[in-house]
Amino acid sequence: MSVHLLGIRHHGPGSARAVRTELAELAPDVVLIEGPPEADALVPLVRDLRPPVALLAYATDDVSRAAFWPFALFSPEWQALRYAVDHEVPVQFCDLPAAFQFAEPDDRGGAGRSADPLARLAAVAGYDDPERWWDDKIEHWRTGVSPFEVIAEAMTVLRENEPESPPREQRREAYMRTVLRRTIKQGYERIAVICGAWHVPALASPLPPANRDQAVLKGLPKRKVACTWVPWTHGRLAGASGYGAGIQSPGWYHHLFTTDDDVTARWMTEAAGVLRAQDLPVSTAHVIEAVRLADTLATLRDRSSAGLAEVSESIQAVLCDGDELRGKLVVEKLMVGERLGAVSEQVPQAPLAADLTATARRLRLRRDPVVRELDLDLRTESGLGKSRLLHRLRILGIHWGVREVSAIRSKGTFRETWELAWEPSFEVDLIAAAVYGTTVPAAATEVVRKVVAARPPLPEITTAVEDCLLADLTDALPEVLAALDERAAADADVAHLMAALPALARVTRYGDVRGTDVGALRVVADRMLARVCAGLPPAAHGLDDDAAARLGELVDDVHEATTLLEDSAKERWIDALAGLVDAPGLPALLAGKLTRLLLDADRLDTAEVEVRLARVLTAGIEPVKGAAYVEGFFAGGALLLVHDDRLLRVIDTWLAAIPAEQFTEVLPLLRRTFGAFAGPEKRAIGERAAGLSRGGGLRKAVVAEELDEQRAEAVLPVLATLLGVGA
Repeated sequence: MSVHLLGIRHHGPGSARAVRTELAELAPDVVLIEGPPEADALVPLVRDLRPPVALLAYATDDVSRAAFWPFALFSPEWQALRYAVDHEVPVQFCDLPAAFQFAEPDDRGGAGRSADPLARLAAVAGYDDPERWWDDKIEHWRTGVSPFEVIAEAMTVLRENEPESPPREQRREAYMRTVLRRTIKQGYERIAVICGAWHVPALASPLPPANRDQAVLKGLPKRKVACTWVPWTHGRLAGASGYGAGIQSPGWYHHLFTTDDDVTARWMTEAAGVLRAQDLPVSTAHVIEAVRLADTLATLRDRSSAGLAEVSESIQAVLCDGDELRGKLVVEKLMVGERLGAVSEQVPQAPLAADLTATARRLRLRRDPVVRELDLDLRTESGLGKSRLLHRLRILGIHWGVREVSAIRSKGTFRETWELAWEPSFEVDLIAAAVYGTTVPAAATEVVRKVVAARPPLPEITTAVEDCLLADLTDALPEVLAALDERAAADADVAHLMAALPALARVTRYGDVRGTDVGALRVVADRMLARVCAGLPPAAHGLDDDAAARLGELVDDVHEATTLLEDSAKERWIDALAGLVDAPGLPALLAGKLTRLLLDADRLDTAEVEVRLARVLTAGIEPVKGAAYVEGFFAGGALLLVHDDRLLRVIDTWLAAIPAEQFTEVLPLLRRTFGAFAGPEKRAIGERAAGLSRGGGLRKAVVAEELDEQRAEAVLPVLATLLGVGA
């Protein structure tokens, strides 16, 4: 009987290549691999998977306790799994069971993979790339000596100088030894153990007494655990993603493992392809020069071959012309990459996840980790189906798609634009959402019902109504509408009603294109608007400046929302504004805003508006109040000042009459008002204001005073030459 301890670097292509070679030479009759024993039953499915993939384990009573064990093509553990499956050799995972790990109070679902001691040794030796250190110091250090013997020696020395392992690591290694003893007792002759290099000394002979490990493991709490395989990505393997055993450049490691010759030249060619795909000029000469520079840097640094540092610096200097943005593009697209793995249909899935898989396949929605834009035409069956699925997933908290912000408030109904990117963590979210239903529409319906049953604030109920329409959750819509009508009737705060109405009005426009009857919805919206109109006058009385500004924003939102409702509803709203505009105690900001809305609705003509402006912008009214009125009035745009000389004259006269000692107090309001105008509008207003008359005469005197005669005369000869006339 012999036990061969293969200490590896997680996701190390050098380790993976060495494991593959060692197993072929050893021909073991059993293989033990660091990983959760609950996944033993999933090993036969390995032949139907395309890495990167991950083992997902989760506590069945609390899905938030979950962990991933990722495997890339260049992961030593994956190569061991493939060898065992291809050669029909028994495989067992030998790490501490997830059932124990998830029951630990301090556990947060980590993958159980410790820090990288080989990377530490590489750093001490002056290597920034552990893979180059592996090639230089392990594989080529001692001819005829297994690299795993070298690793075992190094780890033994390293652990002698380290403090005692934390309790969790002690439990892990105690369980590994327990599995190893059990395997030996089962009569296997050649046992191969693939584990993190750090654990090799703990598993080496002679093993400590079994009762000592039993004491460490005795009384550990357990939870019921389920396991499955899920797709993974190279991006999620990167250390920047937060993965504990993350690596710097998964794309580079994949290249190292899959390329046998001309490693640097092939890598530079791929980098050039990435840049060319973005229409950036990269020639064959660039590639040749980059390869030469990488090899030269390796020679200067006394290294046997170009590593990640050399190829990265060469790409930045030659292919990217020193441009950091181009270099970042190569890092994202090539060095990290977004290679997505795949699992077969034989892999067990929760019913909800299986329903999503079937629906996505039917709609031809591909799970792609790279962000891409999806433009949907809701008049087509395919576009409508995709929209409903993405909205249902959004309700479940699975944001596979994110709608463009500008499109959310758009009045358009026939198109939606989404940004799609699939994250492996969504697999956990699907498991968590499975408690609500076995299909995506059933689960989304239950979520909406639970939201409404909790009696949330009015805007949240309105959002639930919008969700029902967008996601086509017709079973939940009657309950949500009833809750909305009841809550709106009981809510005495008109601000709450005004905040909820716009979303409700927006969803009424979805009916035609989505084939949904929104008749009941329009009834509720009409009732809510009636309550808003009745409650607006008392709500607008006696407000301070901040409260007036907030109410003004709500007025704008409701005014816009009424354009989506029936004509009778819009007329009711305009009538309410007309009855409020002259109310005593109405803040000047609101008075100006309502005046402008009534002018736009043809309830007031320009002459009457001129009178109202002239009345409030007189010497008897405080300039601050006049400035607030102007701010409210012109919040709707500056075109009136561009096209109406009478209104411009009123404003111009008022500005000129503000006393100097009060002008500083008014200035912030004026800046806020006129600063919001577009540049062309400002220029047009300034040009027209320059020609206004004051007191019966044009401002020729002012213009004459500002004209520099000497500078003007200096220009005349140039103009004469350009025009071809005599000076």
